[in-house]
Amino acid sequence: MTETGPDQRPGSGRPVVIAGGGFGGLYTALALAGRRNPPAILLIEPRERFVFQPLLYELLSEELRCWEVAPRYDRLLAGRGVAWLRDRVKSVDAQAHALVTEQGRVLGYSRLVLATGSIPTSFGVPGVEEQAIGFHTLADVERLHNLVRQLRRKQRPLQRLALVGAGPSGVELACKLADLLQGAAVLELIEQGPELLPLARSFNREQARSALLRRDVRLRTHTRVLAVKPGRLQLGLPPAAGGEPGREELAVDGVIWTAGVRVNSPPVAPPAAVDGRGRLLCTPELQMRQHPDLFAIGDVAHVEDADGEPLPATAQVAIQQAEHLAANLQRSLAGEPLEPFLWHDLGEMISLGVGEASLTGLGLTLAGQVAYRIRQVTYLSRLPGRSHQLRVAAGWLSDLGRPRP
Repeated sequence: MTETGPDQRPGSGRPVVIAGGGFGGLYTALALAGRRNPPAILLIEPRERFVFQPLLYELLSEELRCWEVAPRYDRLLAGRGVAWLRDRVKSVDAQAHALVTEQGRVLGYSRLVLATGSIPTSFGVPGVEEQAIGFHTLADVERLHNLVRQLRRKQRPLQRLALVGAGPSGVELACKLADLLQGAAVLELIEQGPELLPLARSFNREQARSALLRRDVRLRTHTRVLAVKPGRLQLGLPPAAGGEPGREELAVDGVIWTAGVRVNSPPVAPPAAVDGRGRLLCTPELQMRQHPDLFAIGDVAHVEDADGEPLPATAQVAIQQAEHLAANLQRSLAGEPLEPFLWHDLGEMISLGVGEASLTGLGLTLAGQVAYRIRQVTYLSRLPGRSHQLRVAAGWLSDLGRPRP
C-alpha cells in the first residue's frame, strides 16, 4: 500500500480532473461520483459521444443503433455531479497542479487522472492517412457503410477490399463485412506476422479461422504493406525458397487499416517516466511513479500484474481499474493509504459475423449464436450508467422478435 499525507499541497481544494472520456476516464468519473461524499469532478473530453468500441461492429451491421453504442456525454452525466468540458488537455504542469487545454484554458486540479487512451497509427507507411479508412469513430462507421453500399450497388467483377491487421479488430471487422457484402467483393486480410490473433485464446483463434474460411476471406500472413496508393496496395511478400523478398501490386476498391494504435498522452512537466511504447509508468496503486497526485488508467498506463508483466490494453482492464481508481482517489484526498489494483481476467469474447461470436472465460467455451447472446448480455452489463443500461435493455427486449439485418 502507498501512504499519502494530508492534502495540504498546492492543488488542495481544486477539483479532481479526469482527462479523457473513454472507458477509463468516463467510468472513473461515474464511479467517483457514485461514492459517498464525492469531491468536485471535472471530465475533459472533446467528443460529443462516448463510443463503446467493442460494439462498434454491431453498429456497422445495424444489429444495434447509434444511441445504444454511442450515447451522448450530456445524457450520461446528467444529474451525476460531474462537470464536462468539451476540450482536450494539451500539457500538464505537475508542480503547479495545473493543465493547459487546446482552447487555451488554464485549469487547476487537486488530483489529475490521465485517461487519454490511444489513437490509430500508420507506422509511417506512405498513403495510410490519406487513403485508408480506420475503425475507431462513428465517422469511420459511416464511411464503411457508404463503401459497402457502393460495392453492392456496382457489382463489378473482382471488386476487392483489403483489411490490414489480423488482430481482434481486423478479424471481427472482416467477418462483419463479409456478411454485409454478400459476395459483392473479395476480402483480403493482410497480416505482417505469422498468425492471426496472436494473443488470443487458442479456441477463439480456431473459431476465427473457421469463420473466415466459411466467408471466403483470404488471409495473407508474413505480408507487409509498403504503401497505400489510390486503387492499389504495394505489398512486401516473404522470400520464396530462400530467395529475395518479393513485391506485389494489389488492386483494391478500399483499404481498412486496423494495424495498430499508439499512446495518446499529453506531455507532463517535469517529464514522466514511460515504457518503450510511451505508456506512463505507474505504481500498482495507479499513481504515476514520479508524481503522486497524478494517476493514469487504461491504454495510456503501464501497470504490471503480479508476475511483473504489463496489463493488456483492453476495455476489460480499464473498466476494472476505474472502480478501483475511484476509491484510491478518495483515499488520496483523505491522506489514507492507497490499495494496489488487482486485475481479474474474465475471459475473451470475439464477434465473428452477424449473430455469431466466440468466447472463453468464466468456465465457458462457446461459439455461435449462443455465444453471441452471452456476449451481448455481458456488454449490456458494462455499458456506462445504470439508466443507459436499462434503456438499452428495453430496446433489446423489444427487438427480440425482429429479424436480423
